[in-house]
Amino acid sequence: MSRIGNKPIEVPANVTLTIEESVVKAKGPQGELTCKVHPNMKLEMEGNVVRVVRPDDSKENRSLHGLTRTLVNNMVVGVGTGFKKSLELVGVGYRAALKGNNLELSLGFSHPVVYPTPSGLKIEVEGQNKIHILGADKQLVGQAAAEIRFFRKPEPYKGKGVRYAGERIRMKAGKSGKKK
Repeated sequence: MSRIGNKPIEVPANVTLTIEESVVKAKGPQGELTCKVHPNMKLEMEGNVVRVVRPDDSKENRSLHGLTRTLVNNMVVGVGTGFKKSLELVGVGYRAALKGNNLELSLGFSHPVVYPTPSGLKIEVEGQNKIHILGADKQLVGQAAAEIRFFRKPEPYKGKGVRYAGERIRMKAGKSGKKK
């Protein structure tokens, strides 16, 4: 049995959820999201509780059960409170700044790296070395954070680069000097 798929989804008062055949729409203070779920999965709404029901115990339906529940729950949480990913810039001269709708990063290259803010997301810069990515779509927030991190991944010798907030980098010892 899918433990995740069997959990009910609580819909808060500030979120409106509409289910039309296999299309789910969620609307709340953070925005509006739409998701098309697999036609085998049925969504039942009773008051402010949504349950995902699968037709049988075939392998495909069991795997879709938890996935569907998680996607719908992420929509409800996203339009209700939103998602946030934080990044840290570690290194001498590494800094971030917002220029209009673009994030401009100085990462030790001969040129600044410009990242255009995707629609549906909000990027905030705290100080010069902390970046916060906020949005209603969990997948989009994570993808943007991964793209920014990819510009300069943390290296294992000095730890310089763009890392997720709280990420620990396993450091290597490096070269040892000539022995006499």
